[in-house]
Amino acid sequence: MGPLTDVWIDVTEESAVGAVRRAAVDRAAAAGLPEQRVAEVAIVAAELAANVHRHAGSGTILVRRGAGHVEIVAVDSGPGFEPPPVEGLSSRGGLGIGLGAIRRLSDWSDVYSRPGSGTVFAVRIGEAGPLDVAGLTRPMPGETTGGDAYSWRTDDETITLLVCDGLGHGPLAASAAGAAVRAFEDAPAGPPAQLVKHVHGEISHTRGVAVAVAQARGGTLTFAGLGNIAATLVHQGEHRGLISLPGIAGHRAAAIRQYDYPLSPGALIVMHTDGLRQRWSFGDYPGLVTRRPLVIAGALLRDLGVRRDDAGVLVARMPS
Repeated sequence: MGPLTDVWIDVTEESAVGAVRRAAVDRAAAAGLPEQRVAEVAIVAAELAANVHRHAGSGTILVRRGAGHVEIVAVDSGPGFEPPPVEGLSSRGGLGIGLGAIRRLSDWSDVYSRPGSGTVFAVRIGEAGPLDVAGLTRPMPGETTGGDAYSWRTDDETITLLVCDGLGHGPLAASAAGAAVRAFEDAPAGPPAQLVKHVHGEISHTRGVAVAVAQARGGTLTFAGLGNIAATLVHQGEHRGLISLPGIAGHRAAAIRQYDYPLSPGALIVMHTDGLRQRWSFGDYPGLVTRRPLVIAGALLRDLGVRRDDAGVLVARMPS
């Protein structure tokens, strides 16, 4: 990750609007967006930050760049709304034009809100890959880097996801997680157990990580994990937990096994570190399962994140 990859900005006063706008412009330029699109990113970022401050009072905004795109996620625990506002209507008596601008200028936008439970609004500006996969991480409060990380790759028709959690927190945990991600991305294509073994063998110089790999191919999801990475397969309201074994990749792996699960088109895979509480269900979030993975990740991170730890979540929707 470079210095302009991810930044979380607390929106507690109006001056934060400018900070969010500047962060978005810097990342849009670094992503290679043309000048006109950079200007549009500035508008979207400012509108999102202003909406958080105006309607929720406070919240947090993530700005990050990818290959040829910028993503912005606005998260708050304010009054929320239902149904979602439309252009020309406003929950606070204004014209509501900001939301329309956000939607027009974004390649896609999505929102999830519940009265009394806050709002998650996510946008992407610029080109991105075809997979419907998104992850979010945040370091433990007081730290500038975190030890939770994720990645994904495609090999022919196979989609493979990784989530890892470096032991402890801070720079050494981040170094271990970064080494695990690089080992995963550089490894030859193979099944999850083989990939976990490869990561285990490549990161012995670090303090180690908990790691899990999920691989979707055809109608089967194959999963292998070491340590306390939680993973859930969700389809048509049913939640199925995936089996991970005790261990620490890089140091202790008495057994590395993989397990197969039936995979339906359109199913969701949710993987997260122990920085999120494990007891949750989409039944507690009416309608969230239909939203984009980036919005789902934002809602889960907001509500389930443990304050005294790094937190990371990855959400993938399988093609229908």
